[in-house]
Formats: sequence, C-alpha cells, structure tokens
Amino acid sequence: MNSYTVIWSEFAEKQVQAIYEYYYFKASPDIATNLVRSIVHTADPLTQNPYMGQREEALRRLEKKYRYLVFKNYKLIYRVEEETLSIKILDVFDTRLSPIKIGRNG
Repeated sequence: MNSYTVIWSEFAEKQVQAIYEYYYFKASPDIATNLVRSIVHTADPLTQNPYMGQREEALRRLEKKYRYLVFKNYKLIYRVEEETLSIKILDVFDTRLSPIKIGRNG
C-alpha cells in the first residue's frame, strides 16, 4: 500500500496556533506544547490508513467527502486526495463549539 503525505491547510495551521496561544497563556507553555504536539500526531496514522476516520456528517452536503479524527475535544477534519496521495487537514474544530460552525472555513 502506498504511503500518503499529510498536508496542513493554512486555516488548520491557524487553528492549531490559536489553541497553542490559548493554552500557553491560560495554562502553561509545556501544556500548550504537549497538546499541540498530540493534536498534530493524531494525523500520523492517516499516512498508512487514510480512510480510518469517519465521514463528517455536518459537511455531507458538500461535493467532496470529508472525514475526521478525534483527539480530546478536537476534530481534525480532512479530505483524502487520491490523485496526489495526500491527506489535507482542513480544520481543527473544537467540539465544544456549535456544530453549525463546522463549515465556517469553506
């Protein structure tokens, strides 16, 4: 089986940065670093098994198929791009927010 490459969208990177900054100031730099590192590493298994995440029901109305993985309170929303053998992480969504906001980036 081919190995896929994980690519983070600019929007997803901004979300991760916002999570880091929040926990940096509200908790500690170590907690922020460990949380962000864990969020990023949640995507690692996708390189070998890109379809392991469930379909994202809130985005089913869109033409492309979106999937997600969960880490703590966060959903990593992604799309498999077979043509380029890549996984595009599109959003890191805090599940404590209203599900209506899940389509906020596109």
